[in-house]
Amino acid sequence: MKSRNKRFLLVAVGLLLLSLAAWLVLSAFQKNLVFFFTPTQILAGEAPQGHSFRVGGMVEKGSLQRQTDGVTVSFMVTDTAQRVTVHYRGMLPDLFKEGKGVVAQGKLSEGKVFVADEVLAKHDENYMPPEAAYALKKAEQTSTLQAKDGR
Repeated sequence: MKSRNKRFLLVAVGLLLLSLAAWLVLSAFQKNLVFFFTPTQILAGEAPQGHSFRVGGMVEKGSLQRQTDGVTVSFMVTDTAQRVTVHYRGMLPDLFKEGKGVVAQGKLSEGKVFVADEVLAKHDENYMPPEAAYALKKAEQTSTLQAKDGR
């Protein structure tokens, strides 16, 4: 085999291995990618059906309901414009309270009910996930504009 053919074969094998490595990295990244949606976006149909994502906002006051088994709860997450029911089975974080910020990760079931696998609560008085803070601010601005327009 000529040295030119050997060089070509080496470059081809190198490109093939590099392509395989890139495909594996992107595949793993895609499987672990989790998007964030607000209750308004979920009710508008923007959230994916059958795929895991995060919903965030405030836990609506008076919406927390605990089941008799002690580990199953349901509550409403609101962005001040819309609200979504969240069902969760497990231990809630110590800082989880009504009227406070929350982010839940899970899947949307039939009837626009969010079934959470994980619930995260804010960790101090000033913290809110940036996505949730932006969504609340945007929803508040929208409701203020609608009130001014008389809707």
